[in-house]
Amino acid sequence: MAGQGVEAFFSGGRLTSVPRKPARREQLLAHLTETLFVSGRDYTEREVNDTIRAVHEDCSALRRYLVEGGFLSRTKDGSSYRRVSA
Repeated sequence: MAGQGVEAFFSGGRLTSVPRKPARREQLLAHLTETLFVSGRDYTEREVNDTIRAVHEDCSALRRYLVEGGFLSRTKDGSSYRRVSA
């Protein structure tokens, strides 16, 4: 997969696999963040899950990767998520 873009992980608009290599996973997470989440908007956990579920069934794992990778942050009170500015 070296040299291929994130489109290699999609088929029919659905994410078919999450890369194991950290650099490729980070590239995918950046792509998902840019295409799925709007800057400056707060999302409830349900909205985040529904948004992710539109491209992949394991929304909890991808949500966790997005938060751990610094692409989404939880608000101080933990009630919502927000896209982290690049």
